[in-house]
Amino acid sequence: MSTSTSTPVFSSTKTWIWQGFPICYQTQGTSGSAVVLIHGFGASWGHFRKNIPVLAKNFRVYAIDLIGFGASAKPKPGEEIAYTFEIWGQQIADFCRQVVGESAHLVGNSIGCIVAMQAAVDNPDIVSSVALLNCSLRLLHERKQAELPMYRRMGAPLLQRILSIKSVGEFFFNQIAKPKTVRSILLQAYPTSEAVTDELIDILMAPAKDPGAASVFIAFTAYSQGPLAEDLLPKLPCPAIILWGTADPWEPVELGREFAEFPQVCKFIPLEGIGHCPQDEAPELVNPILQDWILEVSS
Repeated sequence: MSTSTSTPVFSSTKTWIWQGFPICYQTQGTSGSAVVLIHGFGASWGHFRKNIPVLAKNFRVYAIDLIGFGASAKPKPGEEIAYTFEIWGQQIADFCRQVVGESAHLVGNSIGCIVAMQAAVDNPDIVSSVALLNCSLRLLHERKQAELPMYRRMGAPLLQRILSIKSVGEFFFNQIAKPKTVRSILLQAYPTSEAVTDELIDILMAPAKDPGAASVFIAFTAYSQGPLAEDLLPKLPCPAIILWGTADPWEPVELGREFAEFPQVCKFIPLEGIGHCPQDEAPELVNPILQDWILEVSS
């Protein structure tokens, strides 16, 4: 079993009130360009704990928990808030205006990439560049389901409908929200198994105990609409860099390489043998690339 590794000591998190809801974020750095880090599905700002201190040597770094995730509020989906990329994108844009106070470089992982691009497309004045780490391909999107094998094309919508039944969805969530199951899932996403530490399990497990966490999970698993990366990339008002772990079992690098054809994408960098969360699995590779990129586009 992997054990926890030492990570930098962080100051207490901060709270920002957005649309009446408390939003958790972490910040480090006192000078340089502003950088906002955006986590993926089921994660939180802690997924960037290995990147924040390094980037903070040159930049003012902010890592935020999207509403519904981490230590941020988890209001009722469909009643108090809609969990969509448009909502999350607006959250990031408002955060840049109200907390950061200026245009920022956005760095996203997985669905955080879609959030970053949505924020940039809807708010071109507040985003300087985007860095996409293993961007979510949203392969279960309703427009992509027609391309799936027959068993998946029929099975995916059926599973979504079943999970949308509150009692069934909550039961399923409670079954997977267990340390052993989370570790098993992470070992698929992280070819470098040593990176799957007890610390990482704790970071991902803590929010799952919050009231409303199951409802957010159910709402997102049923979300087959909204933007795709290929919808947003041609609309980007800023330059983009893409990093992609080639051993990602969920987002095939072969499909990701197609994004390099968009003129907004200045660089596409494959990370050989790395999985779905390169910022956590291989920070020694990711951090220098991000540093160089932000310095380059800032100048």
